[in-house]
Amino acid sequence: MIITVDVEEDVYVFRQYIKRYEEDSENAWNCCSWFEYLLIVILSTVLLIGVLVLTLFWVIFYRGGFAWADSPQLQFNLHPVLMVAGCVTFSGFSILLYRLCRCIKHLYVKLTHMLFHACAIPCIVMAFLAVFESHNLVEPPKPHFYSLHTWLGLITMAMFAVQFIVGFFSFLVLLCCENRTYSCRSAMVPIHASFGLANFMMAVATCVTGLVETERQLVGETGLSTRNSEIEHYIMNSMGVVFVALGIIISVAVRRSNAPATAKVYVTERLEIN
Repeated sequence: MIITVDVEEDVYVFRQYIKRYEEDSENAWNCCSWFEYLLIVILSTVLLIGVLVLTLFWVIFYRGGFAWADSPQLQFNLHPVLMVAGCVTFSGFSILLYRLCRCIKHLYVKLTHMLFHACAIPCIVMAFLAVFESHNLVEPPKPHFYSLHTWLGLITMAMFAVQFIVGFFSFLVLLCCENRTYSCRSAMVPIHASFGLANFMMAVATCVTGLVETERQLVGETGLSTRNSEIEHYIMNSMGVVFVALGIIISVAVRRSNAPATAKVYVTERLEIN
């Protein structure tokens, strides 16, 4: 049975709900709530940018910088930087923006959310091509898809592709038929959100296993014979800690029950859709 609700009645219900919401002492934000919110936003932003800067610093000053096919070893260095940029930094900001930014119209938040993920696509593609070609061009050639890091990376990229395609068609294309697709899009929201967070956690796990794999190779080749190599390993360990911290703080930001205007946004989304 389909129930049609008049727009004026919806607006009236919305205003009454907002009035009750703001008068409810349980929903009132105190200093601690605002401090927690600002701490999550600032700390997650610093970590998302910081891990990319730290990766760039490691690659440029300790791995020799970048190149393409003329130097397979340096071509490989594009892989960690671009993967961190696409799967962690851009994706992390996309998740945070969608969950915490409630000051603008929800449609604009969706578009910006998609834009960040769209920026991650060329980074991921170029990173994959860089590592694939560098393994083929190095002497002797290295095997493909043999390590746990590689398997997790393939799963992460597959999940990212499915999430982007489903999100694009479910939450943007289907908006042209808002009323008819409302139930479908409502059912997709928790699935898309859960798999989005799982995809980010998979990216974090893939980055950590990649660091472990690289560190083992470096220890096997040169050991920790020089001060420079010791500092490089400290930097890699710091990157791993930052990845784990990002996994924790992004999960907290997404699952936090008292995010700003949680109930208000739910009602306004219904009004925009209906």
